[in-house]
Amino acid sequence: MNSTNQSLKPLTTKINDNGNIEIGGCDLVGLAEKYGTPLYVIDEYTLRSVCRDYRDAFKNYPKVNMMYASKALCNMGISSVLASEGFGFDVVSAGEIYTVFKAGVDMAKVLFNGNNKSFDELSLAMRLGVGRISVDNFFELSLLNEIAKSYNKTADILLRITPGIECHTHEYIQTGHLDSKFGFDLTQIDEAVELILNYYTNLKLHGLHAHIGSQIFETSIYGDEIEILVKEIARLDEKFGLKPDEINAGGGLGVKYTNSDCPPSVYTIADIMINRLNECIEKYKIDPPSLFIEPGRSIISTSGVTLYTIGSSKIVPKGKTYFAVDGGMADNARPSMYGAQYYAEIANKPDYEHADTVTIAGRFCESGDILIKDIKMPEPEEGDILCVYNTGAYNYSMASNYNRVQKPAMVLVNNSQSDIIIKRETLNDLIFHDEIPGRLRK
Repeated sequence: MNSTNQSLKPLTTKINDNGNIEIGGCDLVGLAEKYGTPLYVIDEYTLRSVCRDYRDAFKNYPKVNMMYASKALCNMGISSVLASEGFGFDVVSAGEIYTVFKAGVDMAKVLFNGNNKSFDELSLAMRLGVGRISVDNFFELSLLNEIAKSYNKTADILLRITPGIECHTHEYIQTGHLDSKFGFDLTQIDEAVELILNYYTNLKLHGLHAHIGSQIFETSIYGDEIEILVKEIARLDEKFGLKPDEINAGGGLGVKYTNSDCPPSVYTIADIMINRLNECIEKYKIDPPSLFIEPGRSIISTSGVTLYTIGSSKIVPKGKTYFAVDGGMADNARPSMYGAQYYAEIANKPDYEHADTVTIAGRFCESGDILIKDIKMPEPEEGDILCVYNTGAYNYSMASNYNRVQKPAMVLVNNSQSDIIIKRETLNDLIFHDEIPGRLRK
């Protein structure tokens, strides 16, 4: 079965009677006029559809917990939608913890992950009742034990391990290979467990957590990861009598950024993971563990597009034709950071012949600020609205104020209605935290 992550565009995308692209029943040119550009647009129908894909795909395993990886895009509006679809949350900072808390999320369904959690962040997690903390290293074991003791509480934890699986994706987003900054090496697990049992009395170990990477198109590695996790919890049970009953396999499923991308279906991945899990339960003679899944990009990416207004242009003799937009690397760092590719259309010219090959440049003062290289489209003109697809994940969450430019607004669209879920920053927002020392004032 196909799933939403395999779509290049939001599911509600169509050309309307005005000859413009619309998403969620909202004309994109109209949205640009109403809210300005750059503008992030999230289609609620597509977002809910992929959540339901995941729930449906994993329904045959009775003890599964869906956790959204908030780092892909975290704000209160998105958190509210995902919580209403039954998802928990994988968070990696105090900011993400506080955001989901203020959105009204059940904090027992939140897991705190990360390789260098601070004293203040762990304290906040304990105060707000975060359900699981994925402990990454020996330093954190000791620190968390002391914090839990100070609150007279027991911290419920998983150990994050490095499974030694290397997926074929960009090196910056590989996380499961041996030479990774994340997690305990397999040879360190016993030492960590012995510390928990003998010294760290305010920690309760529930199981193991692993993550193998991001934007993954391979399928077999998910089964390999499941077997490593099950084998380890069976070994820990035999050696320590712990009966760990949770495994967290992370996320990482890829999405379709361009027409040439062919990510696997959620249903394919679910079948592989569930079948291998059932085989391993029998093979290693354990009780069925609770399975946690943490999709991020594949949940939010397809539902998002970014709208820009086209401005200046430049034709290089015997070279490229550049068209610049009013955004770029500060609202989408991925192309300049690791060569990510995107597909785009002119929202007010979707039916025009795609005859020209152009390069879409950003507005920021860096030669590397190129959003899309060599894309065929109708000849752009000043004032056209460019729609870049599949920008829901890691665009806003990695956005900056580079060149002292305000971050864009974000709207949620559904059934011909649009609602602001992030306000556009103002110039006053930019200087809000600035201070001039008194000695410099005249």
